[in-house]
Amino acid sequence: MKIVLIALAVMLLPLQLLAQFKLSGRVSDVAKGDALAGASVVLERTGTGVATGPSGYYEFQSLPAGDYTLKVSYLGYEPEVRQVTLQQDERVDFTLRQQALQTGEVVVSATRANAKTGTTFTNVSKAEIAERNFGQDLPYLLEQTPSVVVNSDAGAGVGYTGIRIRGSDITRINVTVNGIPINDAESHGAFFVNMPDLASSIQDIQVQRGVGTSTNGAGAFGASLNVRTIGVNREAYAEAVNGYGSFDTWRHSVSFGSGLINDRFTVDGRLSKVSSDGYIDRAFSDLKSYYLSAGYHGKTGMLKFVTFSGKEKTYQAWDGVPEDKLETDRTYNGLTYENETDNYQQDHYQLHYSKDLLPRLNLGGAFHFTRGRGYYEQYKYDQKLSKYGISPVVLGDTSIKRSDLIRQKWLDNYFYGATYALNYFTENGKLNATLGGAWNKYDGDHYGEVIWARFASDSELGQRYYFNNAVKTDFNIFGKANYQLTERLGVFGDLQYRTINYEIEGEDDDRRDVTQQVDFQFLNPKAGITYEVAGGQTVYASYAVGHREPVRSDFTDQTLADQQNGVRPEAEALYNLEVGYRLRGTSPAILGQRARYTLDANFYHMDYDNQLVQTGQLNDVGSPLRTNIKDSYRAGVELAAMLNLGELVELSSNVTFSRNKVKNYTDYLYVYDADYNVEDIVETNYSETDISFSPAVVSAHKLEVQPLRGFKAAFLYKTVSEQYLDNTGSAARKLDGYQVADLRLRYTLRPSFLKELEVALLVSNLFNAEYEANGYTFSERYAGDATRYDYNYYYPQATRNYMLTVGVKF
Repeated sequence: MKIVLIALAVMLLPLQLLAQFKLSGRVSDVAKGDALAGASVVLERTGTGVATGPSGYYEFQSLPAGDYTLKVSYLGYEPEVRQVTLQQDERVDFTLRQQALQTGEVVVSATRANAKTGTTFTNVSKAEIAERNFGQDLPYLLEQTPSVVVNSDAGAGVGYTGIRIRGSDITRINVTVNGIPINDAESHGAFFVNMPDLASSIQDIQVQRGVGTSTNGAGAFGASLNVRTIGVNREAYAEAVNGYGSFDTWRHSVSFGSGLINDRFTVDGRLSKVSSDGYIDRAFSDLKSYYLSAGYHGKTGMLKFVTFSGKEKTYQAWDGVPEDKLETDRTYNGLTYENETDNYQQDHYQLHYSKDLLPRLNLGGAFHFTRGRGYYEQYKYDQKLSKYGISPVVLGDTSIKRSDLIRQKWLDNYFYGATYALNYFTENGKLNATLGGAWNKYDGDHYGEVIWARFASDSELGQRYYFNNAVKTDFNIFGKANYQLTERLGVFGDLQYRTINYEIEGEDDDRRDVTQQVDFQFLNPKAGITYEVAGGQTVYASYAVGHREPVRSDFTDQTLADQQNGVRPEAEALYNLEVGYRLRGTSPAILGQRARYTLDANFYHMDYDNQLVQTGQLNDVGSPLRTNIKDSYRAGVELAAMLNLGELVELSSNVTFSRNKVKNYTDYLYVYDADYNVEDIVETNYSETDISFSPAVVSAHKLEVQPLRGFKAAFLYKTVSEQYLDNTGSAARKLDGYQVADLRLRYTLRPSFLKELEVALLVSNLFNAEYEANGYTFSERYAGDATRYDYNYYYPQATRNYMLTVGVKF
């Protein structure tokens, strides 16, 4: 009998092995048919689950025959459960209905663009952010979007990083998180080093290029980054990510979420630590952060508290590498004092409320508070004691008026306010209108202290040598509306009124009185039109006007004569035309997969009036000045395309061709005598020249394949043409063009005891290119010498480097 049973089992075993089937399908929106990427598809009671890909498809391989319970869920949609009897390969599609659950998106959507606003934008999904996130600062996760150029002071994307979009730096890019302004009220900068690993708590990002739609905070003069943090996660989760890479880079992150408790309450949190020695000598970074949110979500109302914080300590690599060191020591750092560091902590608190007032009328609002404080420490050689309010040291007949010393420059500030949005839409969808705005106030102290001096004289410990306070109040109100004239033709209008009051009182670090007060009032109209040519094809056009007030340094660095005469830097204006074409479509099956493709083509013209730029002019103490230039412009064509073959292959590519010019530009070159006093100023006039840091060609390309289930390999390629360090277009003062390739590998497993286990490897600068992505320059001449001496400084980026991460989801 045993022999018979064994023989029977052996005969049936091949049949059992062959009885393995595939269960697949697509998840989409029941109303629009749009794919729902990232939807959760779970085989209940088996511990097996997958997430849908970019095209909404899911797939289970090698399932034994039998009965299964299949559950599909997606944020904002009613979950659906199906019983499936598997006797052969089966395809089961799901079309989900939106669920009546208030998620608070009223506040965010008020400042976002959509397909009907006639503006140029790119949406970056949570899945795309996650696959790009290896612990670098947020700009590096956006590097593949059109017209973007990024750079890192330390060279490897950890620490102080920069981003330019269409040639405009971060001080001209409006940044909001959940509709709350992030840009510093005075400098207009957004310092992502103060928000390390925020990407791990982001739901999505919208990048608007150009003026875009009305937003809160600093004026958008190149682009806007609209960031939305974690939404409603219906299922409980926990995740841990640990990574190690070149330059002793470490990344540790732990995230968790409660899921919906009693179908109403959610709690999400994260702790992160990122550290790196940096590519540049001593350019280390030690970054810590947290994120926490707790919310109540009803059918008609939502109340959500969000807080996140970052604490950073970075060794200064701000000075860059002198040009003559590039060939012999690309990692050179001229700073050697062991605590030449930047130390800053920034805490953000947001309270969001949304309520459906009527079936087609909803209200969203938020209160926010940001606390920032910190300093950077410097060792300064042979300083005049009088500059620091310290008396000379008198030793007999000798008077010591200079000393080596260590100083700290402090910022201690508060930023708080409220935003709101009232949204109305008609039942037939023809009209969608929003009334929104914000009131924000900044109160910040700037001061410096001497904490050590070789010759201290009568100074006190922590000798304070300057102090000034700045208060800035910013109010804006806007109204915007989309209206469908016909089924295919829609129009868009947007009008914003913004007023600013800015007051500074006290002395700056040169002990110059910078007390002043200024007011600005701006009216920013925008209009657009969209037309659906055919299924999946849309053309659009928009015209927008934006204004931007000068930054703090434009006021504090003025010459003494200008301050005494009441001469102030003028506000900048931007007139922005956007004309574009969008194509979205699918094709018959290719290689067994239905192809999805997109094409975007956009022409832009950005005409600036009174743009503030450096011209070589200096103030009374030798600091560079920015002055208004009457006429400058940026014009270009942006092309982007994507082809997706399900989970098998995805190819995407974008390229920008642009022309960036200043008209009637005057460059100033100072001539010094033997005692370094200004003897003359040489002026050179240009009828038209290139705007600095504005490459004519920028492109990004990605080829991603999935040769094995769960294994993805992506090849990324970035090109940036040459850029100039100043506005003269001189080959003696420029950044060479560069091409950089990255390789990204991800392998995902779903064992029975874990929701997901992922191992990922990023090889940056695969071909070991030596290049510089940023820099600065200044020039001078000496009396009796016709030679122009240029002093160029560069920020070399890391050669080939690696980052390996292991992520576990429960």
